[in-house]
Amino acid sequence: MSRITETIEQQLAAAADQLDKIAEQMAQAESGRAIQQLNKKYGALAPVVERWRQFCAARQRLTEARELESDPEMAELAAEEQQIAGELMMQAEELLLEQLAPRDENDSKNAFIEIRAAVGGDESCLFAGDLLRMYNRWAESNNIKLNQVSASEGEVGGYKEVIAKASGRNACALFKHEAGAHRVQRVPETESQGRIHTSVCTVAVLPESDFKDAGIENADLRFDTFRASGAGGQHVNTTDSAVRITHLPTGIVAECQDDRSQHRNRDKALEIIAARVREHKLRAQRASEDASRREMVKSGERADKIRTYNFPQGRVTDHRVGLTIRRISEILAGDLGEFHTALARAERAEQLERAALERS
Repeated sequence: MSRITETIEQQLAAAADQLDKIAEQMAQAESGRAIQQLNKKYGALAPVVERWRQFCAARQRLTEARELESDPEMAELAAEEQQIAGELMMQAEELLLEQLAPRDENDSKNAFIEIRAAVGGDESCLFAGDLLRMYNRWAESNNIKLNQVSASEGEVGGYKEVIAKASGRNACALFKHEAGAHRVQRVPETESQGRIHTSVCTVAVLPESDFKDAGIENADLRFDTFRASGAGGQHVNTTDSAVRITHLPTGIVAECQDDRSQHRNRDKALEIIAARVREHKLRAQRASEDASRREMVKSGERADKIRTYNFPQGRVTDHRVGLTIRRISEILAGDLGEFHTALARAERAEQLERAALERS
């Protein structure tokens, strides 16, 4: 089923007509200034119209191939032609959607990835560790650096909360679809009766920001220092190297204690607070009733899920696009490519439809 809706088709057909008119005007234009202006308009429209015409040609080829099916002598040729035309149409559609979709200004930015244990106690903490390892491998396979910024470790392993920074080309675009509640169904190692438990972790993906983008004034911040400690009370610092920063107008807090240097912990916490405050303000603009940044991952309840990792059945299901992949070990080893592609396609189609409706 094509993702090029009737509304989008009407917009594209109008753009093709407009391009033809501009070409006629260019042929008749006499002044250099007029030609220059028309060239600019033509250059903006031509790539989109070219992709649209390629899509239409492939669709017409597919239609003609289907018409050949009624002739028994042409059945074999018709089947072959349909396969070729169908593939060409899918390729043309994908290129067209990429051309048309509005660009997300955050895609090219670095991003903070925050993983929190929600429902499930120790098992949720362990799953948070699994997600962090999965993201480390996904980042590595895409030439993205993923550096841990801060962490609060679980009592039996994993993390109550862990924050990592993804840095590199289009880092935010690579991870933005991971935001939401991730549900895991498996038998914990501590379960003696072999019962399946359901646990949840939430993931937030925040584009890197600066104080100007976030609209933060120095007077809005309160800085506190305290002594840092590692898991189980180990590695206790003898100096107040840990830093906690509170944004007073919103109450948003960020802290960092992973480094023995108070100065470096302060810098990391400032980066996190800027990203959180910016996200909080953007969400307030989009929906005043959902002003809290935590709404990005909803409540962390079992029902608020974007993806389910079912170990007994060996499958992972992304509920946003209805995609199930029965390779759970490969997925947790960082093979997120199929999910990423499907979610990016769905996002482009949604953006395109929204933009077309706004223009109509």
